[in-house]
Amino acid sequence: MANYQKLTPRSEDYSKWYNELVVKADLAEQSAVRGCMVIKPYGYAIWERIQSDLDQRFKSKGVQNAYFPLLIPKSFFSREAEHVEGFAKECAVVTHHRLMNDPNGKGVVVDPSAKLEEEMIIRPTSETIIWSTYKNWISSYRDLPILCNQWCNVMRWEMRTRLFLRTAEFLWQEGHTAHATSEEAEDFARQMLDVYADFTRKVMALPVVRGVKSPNERFAGALNTYCIEAMMQDGKALQAGTSHFLGQNFAKSFDVQYLSKENKYEYVWATSWGVSTRLMGALIMTHSDDNGLVLPPALAPIQVVIVPIFKKAEDLAPIMEKLRPIADTLQKFGIRVKVDTRDQLTPGYKFADYELKGIPVRIAMGARDLENGTVEVARRDTLTKETLPLEGIVEHIQALLDAIQANCYEKALSYRIDNTRECDSYEEFKEEIKKGGFLLCHWDGTPETEEKIKAETKATIRCIPMEGEIPGHDVTTPGKCMVTGKPSKGRVVFAIAY
Repeated sequence: MANYQKLTPRSEDYSKWYNELVVKADLAEQSAVRGCMVIKPYGYAIWERIQSDLDQRFKSKGVQNAYFPLLIPKSFFSREAEHVEGFAKECAVVTHHRLMNDPNGKGVVVDPSAKLEEEMIIRPTSETIIWSTYKNWISSYRDLPILCNQWCNVMRWEMRTRLFLRTAEFLWQEGHTAHATSEEAEDFARQMLDVYADFTRKVMALPVVRGVKSPNERFAGALNTYCIEAMMQDGKALQAGTSHFLGQNFAKSFDVQYLSKENKYEYVWATSWGVSTRLMGALIMTHSDDNGLVLPPALAPIQVVIVPIFKKAEDLAPIMEKLRPIADTLQKFGIRVKVDTRDQLTPGYKFADYELKGIPVRIAMGARDLENGTVEVARRDTLTKETLPLEGIVEHIQALLDAIQANCYEKALSYRIDNTRECDSYEEFKEEIKKGGFLLCHWDGTPETEEKIKAETKATIRCIPMEGEIPGHDVTTPGKCMVTGKPSKGRVVFAIAY
């Protein structure tokens, strides 16, 4: 691999490895705006794959896309006290609407006469502006349910940022639904959690754990927060998606009522749910290695790259006579293919670059392969290659992509299994948590105990896992809290998290 592409080994400095990989693989870079990133075309192409697949899944549930304003009147936040408390420290506020030339000739300044009558918040999330809108849309039970989603950007003024994982501005989707009954709303929140879990497992090859957040970790204003939690290669947890049952809090704050079949006015019930470009960070840290990205084929913008090896221009044509039909046939089967015939770069450079960018399969053919009727096939996940006959190569590549997808998942699942442990003693917990991974422990259900553990170890309850989510471990049998000895309903997942 060329020197400029070499990454700091994960074992040496995991954080540095991650930051280098994001930049060198052309996924994203820092921008001129503090804490905000530029997502480069290759990184955005991966995000588009995520977006496209999820969008289809949402629509299969009856969800429709809409768009709501970026700016939210400050007064809207004061209507839901718990919500504003959860976001107050992260809000960016717009106070003026015009600039003017500095009378002293020092550039531009804010025009003091252009102060807004009411300050505006750049959305950190959209519950308040959406529920003020839903009030205009809902009057009768016939108007329900409303199932809306928006793909947009949000801003949370983070002090410590890292590309994809935590930035002041990031991209996401946020679904917001309104229902006639509590049961219908909570059921829909659970359905959307299952959509996220199925997507992350089958498309991202990410073995997530479905669960419920503890009251301390719930979304601000929610009655219940469902989540999917993933384990990264350094043993830290990453929250990959959340779905919230909001009850009637926002409906009451914005007076959103409907006339029921019984001719009574009732407050509607709400959910919200979302994933963000943080999934890009999860993708990188779950599968990649010291040579660069490893992309599951389902998400790779390019699934197969075809590289003819030639010294002279006249050598290219006979090789392409063999390779072009392979590319065309693969594309007919819906496989995303790139053919690289550039002559200004060496084959070695191309191989290293595609390895860095995580292309799942590479096909190469040189003069000797042309004579023998063979191609060299390399798979990115195992860094292995083999020479195969041209006959049957398309069928082999199709099967290979499926095998790589499965292997990415099984490898990540195996790592999670190997780093998930039960722990019953708090003294043992304090030592074990330093090693990373998921610790399954009994907890007495009190916020005081949860806060004590966090203060002393930096570990948080990632979720109260649903039954069957962690095979090989009984998480539902009651026990005694590892800290207080008080009764515990079951084991919960503790970890150090991003």
